[in-house]
Formats: sequence, structure tokens, C-alpha cells
Amino acid sequence: MNNLALSKSDSSSLAQYFELCKPNVVSLIVFTAIVGMLLSTEGTIAINLLVFGSIGIALGSAAGAAINHVIDQKIDTVMDRTMARPIPTGAISTRNALIFAAMLAISSMVILSTLVNLLTAFLTFLSMIGYAFIYTVYLKRTTPHNIVLGGAAGATPPLLGWCAMTGTVTIEAILLFVIIFIWTPPHFWPLAIKRQDDYRRAGLPMLPVTHGVAFTKQQILLYTFLLFAVTLLPYSIAMSGLLYLASAIVLGLGFIYHAIKLYRSEGDVHTMQTFGYSIVYLFGLFAALLADHYLL
Repeated sequence: MNNLALSKSDSSSLAQYFELCKPNVVSLIVFTAIVGMLLSTEGTIAINLLVFGSIGIALGSAAGAAINHVIDQKIDTVMDRTMARPIPTGAISTRNALIFAAMLAISSMVILSTLVNLLTAFLTFLSMIGYAFIYTVYLKRTTPHNIVLGGAAGATPPLLGWCAMTGTVTIEAILLFVIIFIWTPPHFWPLAIKRQDDYRRAGLPMLPVTHGVAFTKQQILLYTFLLFAVTLLPYSIAMSGLLYLASAIVLGLGFIYHAIKLYRSEGDVHTMQTFGYSIVYLFGLFAALLADHYLL
């Protein structure tokens, strides 16, 4: 009986540490990083670089997420969306969370620097610092443009994947970075509209709080049109072909449809539909890049 109780306790503890890593976010990061790896190579993929690059990038992203939990713990206690996180509830102490984050970060750097390449390790480190400290500590608390400026850290995974395979940063890798950079605001702001009361209680200057819902919807629509234009660039520089172009147009028009519907809706109506579509959109866009690369 005691062994059973211990087993349940251990499983619960592991689940809490797993939550510190923000697994849903990290899974999207790893997916886009792998796409960057696969797109970087015309011939046979180096499986060792694919595996260790993915693991190293995932661990670095998880480390940044855990540090974010530590820094945001006071804010998390007053927000409905985050008050059940492991640190606010006391399931994991601040000290243990920091130790865990340090272990993840060190493991990431060791794997990337010894089994992949130093440039990927360096860029992953910069991304980790950018998200965990520059965005979380400074931008998130000081400017309504936080998600735009801070989005640079979250946009690096495909560039990191490309670099992991080739050891270089090319115009194609930068273009993948730009696509996610422009995608981030219209992806996040619908959720910010939905959660604006949370952000107001926490004292965070998110765009719907500082400039209102109508202005935020306008910005979502503008960024969606900009994203549509940017996603045509891979075809224009011969990075991809007609399959990708057709997919980018269809997916982009779908995103514009949701942005227009959100713009015309009252309050937070259609926010979660737009947010949900933005995730499907990114998966679809990068899947189309892969399909075009390997099938045509």
C-alpha cells in the first residue's frame, strides 16, 4: 500500500515538473525546428544531427519555460489561467524549479555544443535568455508591444534547426524566422483579448489592456495581411514551389477570414476560434513546406 502511494506521489511530481516545461509550446518549437532541419538539406538527412539537435533545442526551450514559471510566479497567482501552475500551488518550490531549469539548460548546451555545433548552441542560448529574461523580466512588464518584440525569441526554432544541420544561417533560414515572427502577434493577441481581465489584474500592459479591444483587433487584421504577404516569399526566392504556394494562399485566406470575422465581432466573440486556427495554420504552412520540398 505504501509503495502504491509512493508511486502515485512520484508520478504526480513528475507531471508537475513536466508542466514546468510548457510541453504544448515546446512541441510546436520542436516541430518547427525539425522542419528547418529537413528543409536545409536536399539529400540524405544526418540522423544524429536531427536527433541530438531536436533534443538540445527542446531542452533549451524547456529551460526557458521553467525560468518563465519562476519569474512569473507572483503574476500567476492572480491570473485564472495560471494560478494552478506548479509553483503558485506549492507543488514545486522556487529552488527546485531553478535547479530543474539549470539542469535542462546545461544539458541543452552540452548536447548542442558537443554533438551538433557551437553556433546552434550559441543561438539556442541567446533564444533561451531572450525569452526567459529579456521578454519575461522586461518587455512583458513594460511595453504593450511585448509580444511583438519578444516574439523574436520564439521565432528562432526553424533557424536553429537549419543551423543544426548546416552550421550556417542562410536567407532561407532567416525567412522561416520572419514567418513565425510575423505570425506571433495575430496568434497571441486573440488570446490576450480573451484573457484581458487576467492581464489587467496582474498589471501587465498587454495591448487589449492599454489600447483597447478594437485597436487590438485592428492590429490582428493588419498583421494577418502582412503574414499573408511574407508567406509568399519562399516561392518568390525559389525556396519552394507551386504546392507550397497554393497551400500558403489557401491557409492565409483562412487566417484573413478569421481575422476579419474577429474584427467585426463584439468583445471577445470569435477570439478562441481565431487563436485555434492560428495554430492549425502554422502546422499546415510548415507541413506544406515539407511536402513541397520532398514531393516535388
